[in-house]
Amino acid sequence: MTAFFNRFKIGLLPMYVLLAILTSSVTSCSKGELEIQNDFPFEVKMMPVPKEIANGNTVEIRLTIQSTGNYSNIQYFIRYFQFDGLGTLQYYDAPPYLPNDLYQLPTKEFRLYYTSKSTVSQSFEVWISDNFGNEKQLSFQLNSSD
Repeated sequence: MTAFFNRFKIGLLPMYVLLAILTSSVTSCSKGELEIQNDFPFEVKMMPVPKEIANGNTVEIRLTIQSTGNYSNIQYFIRYFQFDGLGTLQYYDAPPYLPNDLYQLPTKEFRLYYTSKSTVSQSFEVWISDNFGNEKQLSFQLNSSD
């Protein structure tokens, strides 16, 4: 009789193993939800900018936004604040930006033009942000060559 039960146990062993694998695979899946990434941090690369500027002259600032992901609906914005000296900042040939106003950037690679309106050193910051709340700050210090 014992031999019969031992054979019965050995015959059920594959079924026990299959049941254990099935149970562990069902319990290891949490909720079956997809994780959707909606935050794409970015970096801003900048070409070198002159350190001096004369009153009335313009310097070109070349910028490239490099994002970690490729999301088609991402939007980038720019704003700036000047805290020393006087000058204007503009995108290509668009009208000059107003300090602290938010403007949408149409491309990830662009040029800004800063025109000096004073004979003293000038300092300003450019903030680039996206529609997910990521933000990068660029600081500029231009000495007067007058």
